[in-house]
Amino acid sequence: MLYREAGQFKTSYGADQAIFPILQDKLGMIVILALAVVVVPLMASTYMLNSILIPFLVFSMAAIGLNLLTGYCGQLSLGTGGFMACGAFFAYKLTTAFPELHIVLVFLLSGLGTAMVGILFGIPSLRIKGFYLAVATLAAQFFLVWMFNKFDWWTNYSASGVISAPPREVLPGAFITGTEAEPVTKYYFLLGFVAVLALIAKNLVRSRIGRAWMAIRDMDIAAEIIGIRPLWTKLSAFAISSFYIGIAGALWAFVYTGSVEALAFEINRSFQVLFMIIIGGLGSILGSFLGAAFIVLLPILLNAGMLAIDPTISSALVSHIEFMIFGALIVFFLIVEPHGLARLWALAKEKLRLWPFPY
Repeated sequence: MLYREAGQFKTSYGADQAIFPILQDKLGMIVILALAVVVVPLMASTYMLNSILIPFLVFSMAAIGLNLLTGYCGQLSLGTGGFMACGAFFAYKLTTAFPELHIVLVFLLSGLGTAMVGILFGIPSLRIKGFYLAVATLAAQFFLVWMFNKFDWWTNYSASGVISAPPREVLPGAFITGTEAEPVTKYYFLLGFVAVLALIAKNLVRSRIGRAWMAIRDMDIAAEIIGIRPLWTKLSAFAISSFYIGIAGALWAFVYTGSVEALAFEINRSFQVLFMIIIGGLGSILGSFLGAAFIVLLPILLNAGMLAIDPTISSALVSHIEFMIFGALIVFFLIVEPHGLARLWALAKEKLRLWPFPY
């Protein structure tokens, strides 16, 4: 009864196609934002901010980027880690070459640079698809990580190959990178940055370009027959997806870990982001957030549970069990609910619309 839209009338096409079409959705989003902006920073500890909320927001950005490409356009990619590395190293070179450049502009430019790389490696999608495209993007993953490891120019000839992100301010006195950065400041910056880009992505998939992506995903031959250009559509998906993933890589290195190293973006990172969109829901912006939350929280809860059962258990065994659970969940969601957690939430809303009547 609380979720019915009875008595709420739409008087225009724009109102009918709104992101939050009914009052309950708008109120729910206001409550979530109020909790995220006011309650969480007051209640969360430093550990919760640094180890849960900040990586959750960074992973959400990466998952949104991959979901635009794989979930909405149907182009399977295993090069997410490589594109994140591009964003991280591009941001580092920009900050060291142009110290006066604002950090937000650095992140956006690193995303644009990664978009160019994404277009380059997206060219094979014009001829191949499915498993073969996944192999091509996997080659991009290995090549990019090798390049950043091989050439010392990317690390300004650092002997260790690992460099620290230089301190930068988003506002006077508000550091988001470096040792001076406070966890709450980083959290607020990430929350606003990710919320704005998620809103842009949500509107993007509802626009003409988003409909073209979904047409290519569902049946590319039919889409070409009705006038959609596969060349432009696929390359635009690779570019925008890489833009988001590149920004996520820059945020990972500068705001989350504080260090820039290629080893953080190896193939495991690509699979981790892929698991997020599969579990959260392909073709869903909400699913990107749900999948990121699940992947971030699962290892923490698993470690806590294992240690409660047996305090002497080794971390290696916990890591192996974590991979086993991930694999089992991937199989479970692919068989039982291919659209992931986002679909379960959509079904719950449909049931709420009819409750308490039978259905």
